[in-house]
Amino acid sequence: MDILIVGTGAMASLFAARLAGCGISVTMLGSWMEGLTALKSSGVRLRELDGTEHRCPVIASNEEEIGGSYSQVLVLVKSWQTARAATQLHKLLTSTGIALTLQNGLGNYETLVKLLGEERVALGVTTLAAQLLAPGYVMHTGEGIVNLGTHPRQAVLQEMLVSAGFQVETVADPKSLLWGKLVINAAINPLTAILGVPNGELLTQPDTRELLSEVATEAEFVAYHNGVRLPYPDPIEAVEQVARNTAANHSSMLQDVLNGRPTEIDSINGAIVHEAEKVGIPTPVNRVLWHLVKGLDSKVRRDVNEVS
Repeated sequence: MDILIVGTGAMASLFAARLAGCGISVTMLGSWMEGLTALKSSGVRLRELDGTEHRCPVIASNEEEIGGSYSQVLVLVKSWQTARAATQLHKLLTSTGIALTLQNGLGNYETLVKLLGEERVALGVTTLAAQLLAPGYVMHTGEGIVNLGTHPRQAVLQEMLVSAGFQVETVADPKSLLWGKLVINAAINPLTAILGVPNGELLTQPDTRELLSEVATEAEFVAYHNGVRLPYPDPIEAVEQVARNTAANHSSMLQDVLNGRPTEIDSINGAIVHEAEKVGIPTPVNRVLWHLVKGLDSKVRRDVNEVS
């Protein structure tokens, strides 16, 4: 069996290592030169939760190098890279194949469907956590579940994930889970990125704790008016529980800022603002965080360019 993973970041590397470790031939498609170089020379180096490490061989290619076609695909790029991934998969995905998106934020599924068609795109949500320590070197930082919606073509891909040791569950409404994760990310990610602190630090100060609550409450209201029922009864409690459970973790948005990469703020808080505008709901806290991180994005990239 073989699979294509679009992406070479933390989550892509975690899935690649697990899948390659159970004997599946894994090809990783990316554009990050340092990552591709490391993957080509040494494969994926994975540090598990218990501290054990192992290397798993993968095939790493950029857009110019990759050839052939694939029937099983995982999409694990950042949301701002999804349109490019869709264009790439338009050439690489077989007519009867399936591409599963496990990405954060809103709009990724729709972007893929627009070019590939609903029959070739499946939607999923994962609560797994990982951090890239170096190009090709990933640390598994939090156990979790892979939730999949129902799709007539996803059986083989689902079997691959199970054989690789992932806990996989099928749900009737993945959109609810996607929004559930969105609310949590919208509260935790921008604040950690702006303040430069791990997740748990947000619970230690009354001001940041109040902001967590306000972001979550706004986002829940938007979800409700978009016909989405969140998968938990209390969004504030859900956000605080995740922050406690991942207290030492650096959010993916903070990792992006620290590494001079664009964030996913547009598909998280920005998406909440846009969805709110459609139904006439004000979201002042989400809007401010969206613009603050956009400004931080520009500053970080400018500073990185000056250093390099």
